[in-house]
Amino acid sequence: MAFPTETFYGLAAAALDPASVKRIFALKGRPDSKPLLVLVDSVAMAETVADVTESAQALMKRYWPGALTLVLAARAIVPSDVTAGTGTLGVRVSSHPIAHGLVKTLGQPVTAPSANPSGLEPPTTADAVVAYFAGSLDLVLDGGPTAGGAPSTVLDMTVHPPMIIRQGAVVVA
Repeated sequence: MAFPTETFYGLAAAALDPASVKRIFALKGRPDSKPLLVLVDSVAMAETVADVTESAQALMKRYWPGALTLVLAARAIVPSDVTAGTGTLGVRVSSHPIAHGLVKTLGQPVTAPSANPSGLEPPTTADAVVAYFAGSLDLVLDGGPTAGGAPSTVLDMTVHPPMIIRQGAVVVA
């Protein structure tokens, strides 16, 4: 399914279900070597899928909910397709009420790559999602236009010092 986030529309599937994850990769035409980030509804949910360090907790407290994705060591329950075999997992809590509500209602992490075929512009409207994937999605939650702009900032917490993989909407200070 597709849903709005604080920046773009994303593609949601149950992140712990390998078949659903494979469907996201196929739908996007995404290389298997590129991991998926997941949305969680809380630090507690993040701890079920990743090793949350004290320094990661401090960043979560300061920047979540919001557009900061933290890359952490993945727990064994996370399918290797989600991590692209890296053993790491990008997690974040969305500040968008629909995205956050979706994760909370499901009660488990959901995938959240942008709702576009790989290499194309990420969509900011439900109509743009439908144009990309006409008939291929089970559901599109239309939450109106999203803000667009910069995607989430991705910060790798598995290295010391932490390394910015992608500078995005959040400037980590």
